[in-house]
This record gives sequence, structure tokens and C-alpha cells, in this order.
Amino acid sequence: MKPPVKDLPKGDAGLAEGPLAQLNDPPRRGMEVAGVGLSLAWVLLILVYVLVTPPGSETRTLGLVMTLLMVFLPIALIWAVVITLRSIRELRAEAKRLQATVDAMRSSYVQAQGQSGGLKPSVEKKIDEIAASTRQAETVLATFSSRRDAALSVPSADRKAALVTPRAEPTAEEPTLALGTPAEDFRPPLSVADFIRALQFPETPEDKEGFRALRLALEDRTSSKLIRAAQDVLTLLSQDGIYMDDLQPDLCQPELWRRFAAGERGRSIAALGGIRDRASLALTAARMKADPVFRDAAHHFLRAFDKTVAAFEPNASDAELADLADTRTARAFMLFGRVTGTFD
Repeated sequence: MKPPVKDLPKGDAGLAEGPLAQLNDPPRRGMEVAGVGLSLAWVLLILVYVLVTPPGSETRTLGLVMTLLMVFLPIALIWAVVITLRSIRELRAEAKRLQATVDAMRSSYVQAQGQSGGLKPSVEKKIDEIAASTRQAETVLATFSSRRDAALSVPSADRKAALVTPRAEPTAEEPTLALGTPAEDFRPPLSVADFIRALQFPETPEDKEGFRALRLALEDRTSSKLIRAAQDVLTLLSQDGIYMDDLQPDLCQPELWRRFAAGERGRSIAALGGIRDRASLALTAARMKADPVFRDAAHHFLRAFDKTVAAFEPNASDAELADLADTRTARAFMLFGRVTGTFD
């Protein structure tokens, strides 16, 4: 095996030794010498011409400026050509060095690949064993949950489900494949307290209870749609300086929320839109007209809120409906409901 090629010395003498010694390019001074010779020859010719020319001729009257031009302009051209040729020579030498370095690196890489070929089967075997172990671990995790939530250890009788699961109609039910019970069916239902706490969102980065409730709500298929839609509109509203904590809605009777969940709309439930902040209403209405992304997010949020409240109301008490109305998500609904004419 040949020793690896080390960093090649670079200097005026090119590549001094090693496998690339054939590229040695000792400095040549021929062009500089030729330039000096041509310059001296031109100066001598000008001196001879000036001395030979008769004193009374018109040439002697051209003046000092013409004489300087005749002397120095050709000399400048000569040295410009010399410098250009020297730069070209240096560039060619550098290109040769780079090509030789690339060839040496390629040769070393090919040799290293050839020597490591004997280790490839064992490496592949190890990778296959790791992949098999990973698949086994995933199978175990899919069967048993590794997280122990203190709130989920409460007896089922004390954990009232937040959302009513809609019953599938026999005529509309599609045939299912025998793929086993989905993992969602093993998960306990989302409680009312966790659902309301998730709609409020965490208060601070240290709000562990808020993040726990939010995580549980995101694991539920129905509530996660509302949580994500609410997060989108709250983020968009914050861009205009509108924060739900700054809004103080008017209180309303829980009966209005039940009528809203039953599908009633219009002035009869106008008290639900308890947001009276004119600046927030004006900014939201203006952005609804000007920003199509904002408008789509708002309508998606309103649809998700309607469906989720309809599923929440049958299992909720009046006190729980009042707690729902005091969340950031409910305040965002009141704001968008006023702007979109839900209560008109």
C-alpha cells in the first residue's frame, strides 16, 4: 500500500518531491529579461533618433510631451505583455497542481474503498440486526403505552368524557377491514376538565398542567381539529396586536350556548358575541376583507368550533359551559362571530 499523499508544498519551485515531482516548474526569467532588453533597445533607438535629427528640423519642435510619449508608451506596452504572459504561466502551473492533487486523492479513495470491502458484509449484518430490534420495539410500544399520566388513573366514573362520540348510521356505515383494534380505542376519553383547560392554552412556559391538557386534547381526533384551528387564528390575531387576554366579553346564560349547540343562529343568541372592543373588531374585519389566508383560517376555525361545541354540550353542565366561555378559544369565536355576522 502506498503511503497517503500529504499536503503538497507549494511555492515558486512548484512541487519539490513525491509522486507529483514531474510537475516541478522552476521559475523562468526569460520573459523578464526579454522585457528589459526590449525596453533598453527602444530607449537607445529614441536617443539615436534625437541625436541624429538636425537641430532645425520640425521633429525637434514636437516638445517634451511627445518625446515622453515616444519613450514610455512602448515600454509600458512591453511590460503589460510581459506581466500578462507571466500570469498565464502561473495559472497553468496552478491548474497542473490542482489536477495532480485531485488524481492523488481519487487514487487514495479507491484504495481505501478496496480495503474496506472485506468489512461490508459484517456491517450490513449489524445494520439488519439493529433494524430487526427496532421493529420489535415498535411492535411492543404499539401494544402497551409507556406513559403513566396521574390524571388518567382516576376511576372512569369520575372522568366524564368531554365530547359525545357520534353514532354511525347503519345505512351509512362502510365495511371495515379486519386489521385489529385501533390504538385510539385503547385511549381513555378526554375529560371535560382537560378539554376546557386545553382550550385556554398554557399560560406560561412553566404551566405543566396546561401543557398536559393540551397534549391530551391533541391526541383526541375531534378536539385536535379545534385546537389547531384556534392556534392558527390566535397566532394571526397576535400579528395585529389582538390578544384574547385583553378582551373582556359580557357574560351570558349557559342556555344560550345550548341553543347555539343545537343549531340556533341569529339575533336570538346575539348575547354570545360579548366582545365589544371596537378596535379589535375593526382590525379583524379589515383583515378579513384584505387577507384571504386570514379569512380562510377564520372560517375553518368557526366550523371546527361549531362541531366541537355541539359534541361538548350534551355532557357539559351549566358551570362547565360557563368555564368554556371564559377560554381564549371561546373569546376568539365571539370575536369572529361578531365580524362574520353569526349573531345578526
